[in-house]
Amino acid sequence: MAIPGNLLTTAMAVMPHVNIDKALKTALSLDIPFWPQLPNYNYYEDMYVQAAEHFPGIVLDVDKKKLGFSMDKFIAEFEETTTHFDEPDYFDVSTTYSAVYHRFLKFDLSDRPAIRGQLEGPVSFGFNVLDQDDRPILFDDNIRPFLFEFMAKRINVQLDKLKQKNPNAFMFIDEPGMQFIFSAMSGYSDQKARTDLDDFFSMIESPKGIHLCGNPDWDFLLGLDMDILSLDIHTNAEIFGLSINSIKAFLDKGGILVWGIVPTGIETFEKENIDLLMFRLETIWKTLNDKGISMDQILAQGLISPATCCLVNQDGTDTVEKAFQLTQSLSEALREKYKIY
Repeated sequence: MAIPGNLLTTAMAVMPHVNIDKALKTALSLDIPFWPQLPNYNYYEDMYVQAAEHFPGIVLDVDKKKLGFSMDKFIAEFEETTTHFDEPDYFDVSTTYSAVYHRFLKFDLSDRPAIRGQLEGPVSFGFNVLDQDDRPILFDDNIRPFLFEFMAKRINVQLDKLKQKNPNAFMFIDEPGMQFIFSAMSGYSDQKARTDLDDFFSMIESPKGIHLCGNPDWDFLLGLDMDILSLDIHTNAEIFGLSINSIKAFLDKGGILVWGIVPTGIETFEKENIDLLMFRLETIWKTLNDKGISMDQILAQGLISPATCCLVNQDGTDTVEKAFQLTQSLSEALREKYKIY
């Protein structure tokens, strides 16, 4: 199994830091480190902006922190973009779009159980980026297939680069907008999304999976061809637990669940402690165990992480860093209790 389980720790990538060294130190404090995305440091480090690099038609205003799209620009740039399709470096994250990524790649990461990268997924990107008529580009039948292919190439190139640093590298496809598929107002049906995402995942090398903090249709999500799912279980435990058959099928095929349990917002974090969080997790796990998913499987195919990212705390990075520390302490306590060494 390329992605380790056994309740090791990782986290989502967006962090509030403006100091790269401090952010990397925090990310490296977990068992499975990652390169942080730091939108407060530089607008280029924003997850949507990073995904937009080299995408034809993008209109980027760094000073105003605005990301848009022009169909005329897309048509003008499309042919030039396709001439680079056989150039891996063209699809990687450049130093302009992430100084952090390239600093991360300079570390010796070979002794880690795994490392992780990420890229904004095509569904969220397509919902978030609006064209000249303020319409999400995901709705355009001419742009959408190219968007999925383009992002798949970017994910594969980054994964290959990370595997050179650690053979157990894997990718999160960040999809915070995935839950909007299931709104009657979305304009993009779940049936169309299923077809698009099946094609998308068939183009992506493994190991790969989705990270999101929202509340989508979990049966839909767990049925995709992916190796790992990262979720905010602190908020979504009750509704996630209803998808017992899909959870079991996902785990039975070797999937890894990342239990996002430690809150990062000040008010919620201050109400929690290691005993309460352990109780929360074990309650969920025992419920699943009672419904036919063995505790041994849950532990072996599980990771522990913070529940969400957080950029808006009044104390800047303090609570987020405490949450990372608590995540590691919780993992160690659980591994000690269940004799996972």
